[in-house]
Amino acid sequence: MSALLSFLLQRQGYVVTVASDGRQAFTLIDGMSAPELVVLDMMLPYRAGSEVIAHIRAREPWAAVPIVVLSAQTDEESVVCALDAGADDYVVKPFRPEELVARVRRAVRARRAP
Repeated sequence: MSALLSFLLQRQGYVVTVASDGRQAFTLIDGMSAPELVVLDMMLPYRAGSEVIAHIRAREPWAAVPIVVLSAQTDEESVVCALDAGADDYVVKPFRPEELVARVRRAVRARRAP
C-alpha cells in the first residue's frame, strides 16, 4: 500500500518519506525536520496509529503538521479515536486515489495559508 501511495503523491510533486512500522515512524519523528503533512495508517506493527499521532502532537514543530489517517477501520469508534487523538482527516480503505490526493492538497494548502 505504501508503494502505491508514494507513487500517487510523488506523481503530484510531493517528496515522500515512508516509515514501514510504528517504531520507524517514532525514529523519523525524532530525527527529521517536520514535513508538510503526514499520511498515517492506524494499524501499524509495533505502535498503534494513535500512539504515533500522540508522539507527533507532543513534538514541536511536528505538532502543527496536518495528519490524514488512511485506515481500513470503518467503525465510528475508530474514526472518533483518530480524530480525538489529533488527526485532521480520516480516509477509509479502499480509498479513491483522486479523493485522497485532493484531501492531501487541501491539508497542505491549509497549512501554508497565513
